[in-house]
Amino acid sequence: MIRPEAKNQLMRWREALTGGALLLTGLWWLAGPGQLLTIPAIAMIIAGLALIRIGFQRARFRSAGAGPGSVRVDEGQVTYFGPLTGGVIALGELQALTLDRRQHPAHWRLKQPGQNDLMIPVNAEGAEALFDAFATLPGLKTARMLDALNKRAEPGGEQQVVIWRRDLSAHAQLTVH
Repeated sequence: MIRPEAKNQLMRWREALTGGALLLTGLWWLAGPGQLLTIPAIAMIIAGLALIRIGFQRARFRSAGAGPGSVRVDEGQVTYFGPLTGGVIALGELQALTLDRRQHPAHWRLKQPGQNDLMIPVNAEGAEALFDAFATLPGLKTARMLDALNKRAEPGGEQQVVIWRRDLSAHAQLTVH
């Protein structure tokens, strides 16, 4: 009944659309007769605005998901099963997160000491789960990550963008006895 392209776009923007519906419902309740629904209406408006903001961030992160391999995020571990490579990285041990545009499609490069870098295509199946996983990294700038992801690679431009790097001085202070 709905064209696949339209369904994909609706799914990509689902949080923002839900937030818009909450916002409109809250405004309708606020404008309605009486003041019985004022407090719930204000709560719905605030929730709708927050959901719209989150929805825009997630929509910018999502891709078609038709790339090679599959990503799973489970209890602080990122697992990638690819056609040629794969691996597991613990988010608590992650040292650096880089967006590598030298390959097509671009890849997330996750670096953990003592292991080979885990390369995950940005359009791998399940890669949208990486948004929440990356958001848990201390000090990560979500806007910087989304800007780097959505920016087109220019010839002669920066092909590897460091999105996040662990502050080793803070980590060393925690482990010294």
